[in-house]
Amino acid sequence: MLSTREKYYQMLEKEFSTKEAVMTELINLEAIMHLPKGTELYISDIHGEFTAFDHILRTGAGNIKEKISLLFGDRLTEHEKDKLTILVAYPREALEDKVFYDYRDRSWYRKKIRQLLELLAFCSTKYTRSKVRKALPKQYMYIIEELMYTDTNYSDKAAYFDQILAHLLDLEQGRPFIIALCQSIQRLVVDHLHVVGDIYDRGPEADKIMDKLCQHPSVDIQWGNHDILWMGAYAGSRACLMTLLRIAARYNYLYEIEQAYALNLRPLFMYAEEHYQKNPIFTPKEKNSSESYSIESLDSLEKVHQALSIIQFKLEGQLIKRHPDFQMEDRLLLEKIDFDKETIQLAGKEYPLQGSCFQTLQKDVHKLTEQEEYVVDTLLTSFQQSAKMQEHMQLLLDKGSMYLVYNQHLLFHGCLPLKADGSFLPLNVDGKDYGGKDLLNFFEEQIRSGCQSQTKDSSAADWIWYCWTGKVSPQFGKSAMTTFERYFIADKKTHKEIKNPYYQFRDTHETCQMILEEFALYSPNSRIINGHTPVKVKSGESPIKGEGMLFVIDGGLSKAYQKTTGIAGYSLLNNSYGFQLVTHDPFESVENLLAKQADETSLKRVIDKDLKRILIKDTTVGDSLEEQIENLTGLLNYQDKNDNTGNISD
Repeated sequence: MLSTREKYYQMLEKEFSTKEAVMTELINLEAIMHLPKGTELYISDIHGEFTAFDHILRTGAGNIKEKISLLFGDRLTEHEKDKLTILVAYPREALEDKVFYDYRDRSWYRKKIRQLLELLAFCSTKYTRSKVRKALPKQYMYIIEELMYTDTNYSDKAAYFDQILAHLLDLEQGRPFIIALCQSIQRLVVDHLHVVGDIYDRGPEADKIMDKLCQHPSVDIQWGNHDILWMGAYAGSRACLMTLLRIAARYNYLYEIEQAYALNLRPLFMYAEEHYQKNPIFTPKEKNSSESYSIESLDSLEKVHQALSIIQFKLEGQLIKRHPDFQMEDRLLLEKIDFDKETIQLAGKEYPLQGSCFQTLQKDVHKLTEQEEYVVDTLLTSFQQSAKMQEHMQLLLDKGSMYLVYNQHLLFHGCLPLKADGSFLPLNVDGKDYGGKDLLNFFEEQIRSGCQSQTKDSSAADWIWYCWTGKVSPQFGKSAMTTFERYFIADKKTHKEIKNPYYQFRDTHETCQMILEEFALYSPNSRIINGHTPVKVKSGESPIKGEGMLFVIDGGLSKAYQKTTGIAGYSLLNNSYGFQLVTHDPFESVENLLAKQADETSLKRVIDKDLKRILIKDTTVGDSLEEQIENLTGLLNYQDKNDNTGNISD
């Protein structure tokens, strides 16, 4: 009877049927192991800002300009390097702009194509020909390969090169060929993308970001608190759904969500129009885009904002009552209101309420009216059945996780809750404590279970809501979410949300070391990459914590945070020599970029110095290749053994 290993070898033999095929693949894999590792780009807290996110991807967070400077040196002026950088990042726009390149004859096309081919070859030196081929557009794959690998130092080859290029221009393919070359360079300048949470919220174009990520060839996602809010709604949490729609109304992108995901918001708007009036407390924040709405639309949004808020508070009350284990009874705020006096009792003190809109509350303050039940269930059905929503949530499930260990580094969005003494704070569930790594694993299990079942207000969906707002949540990391107080109480002392001790302890080497060891990371070069909390650069805060062991890369990509941070976000590059921190200035527009003919939106700071160059064999990808090598070596021995017994032959 064949062993499990022998059965595996027989399956593997279908792909590598001869010893020669096995040895060829072994030689190929061993060679790949000794190539330098590809460049990784880390970005977090995108918050719906598609244009800024897209710019970072197109420029490789400044990496394209650096490659151009290294390659061309003194052969190009600084102005020419700037223009070539913009061309690579925005080829269609640059070629359409009659001022950016005011004169483009046949000679210009030949020169520019040669420059781009040289740059493409330079960016592809880390990769095998097979991997480069996959990055090339199919319609030009053969031509690009021929031009890239033709040695024009030989006269015959030079003539061959010139003939291909001449025929390409004769067929009026110069413009699309340049676009194809630029897109290939964009693809090769960054090998892998890490999104360290919060794709959604605040900005109006999260759907475009998700569309781009769906097409990205190599990406992973660590779920942020706002991503989890959307996944919770998809899993069936009505409280999560009302919260994300309320945030969209507050930040004035509810109409964009409706259009992007084909949601049926009509019952919600009709209900709000019937039961709510104008209320300045609920006036939406300033519009993120240049698009403006009519006064009537903004008035409707103000009423919808109130309706969503009250329904959210009701559903949260129901949820807290059915889960005493959440220990959130102090957040049952609707029960603390004196409706006659329009005041509320908090921590033994009475506060007047502003902007009261509690007319739909009943004797049981947390019970939804029949109309509210209909509105919420209609919204949930529309949300879960949206084809685009299903595609985007599936991407989060397929490419996402609560945390990731990659190349001996630990990536997670929020925090690992700690006690006041710096040890891991546990969450008790059914008599079992979950802390540290186990806490992240617990919530990941709930999220995957909830999204699979998609049952309305299931236990898993409720735990996803807790992950959004709970005291021992690794994604929230605060004492309480004071949304109610921020709306209805003027005294800002009640708005305070006390951060978990993690945010103080992460400044220490000892805590970072403890966390890394919790995930079996013992390398002195291992790092923690965080998002979630905007770094207040204006106040002198540094994104580098724990004596260089932890990076916080939320620097304010979202416009809503830029007044606080003073910049437009951080990104992090990790190439074969180590980490580089990139600081981004606010991105205005492609038109402005073309007019200035220069991109000055990033400043790099080298973190690692004089490190040994990292090869693929030292990486997570290398671990996978090493396993393949072991399996193929075993197959080779298996084939030799069977040859000797005469069972099989080549």
